[in-house]
Parts: sequence; structure tokens; C-alpha cells
Amino acid sequence: MYACICHGVQDHEVRDCIRAGARTEEAIGDACEAGTGCGNCLDRITDMIEHHFASEPVAVASG
Repeated sequence: MYACICHGVQDHEVRDCIRAGARTEEAIGDACEAGTGCGNCLDRITDMIEHHFASEPVAVASG
């Protein structure tokens, strides 16, 4: 599925950018141009970023 129609960026490409360290819409745009056209995909990109980090394990200090 396409995340960004303007630049033909697919969901998996955005997820790859997130896994590589992109943490903001701007960083995604810099990495793969998604979100830098009309802006209609920005909510989807934000959701993808939030979903990725919501599923990451949280480090808990023991002691």
C-alpha cells in the first residue's frame, strides 16, 4: 500500500526509515520524501511512527 501518493512511497519504505532511526515526519521526508508533497499522508506517517514506538519494549531499571 502507498503511504505517500505524491512521491510513490510505499508503507514498507516508511517503516524501513523508521527502523533506521527516523522519528519525525520531517525525518521521514528527508529520508524518502514521503510527506513532502501535498501533506495528505502526514497523519498516516505519524500513526506509523507512533505504532512503531508503542510496540518497542521499554527498558526498566532493576534495583
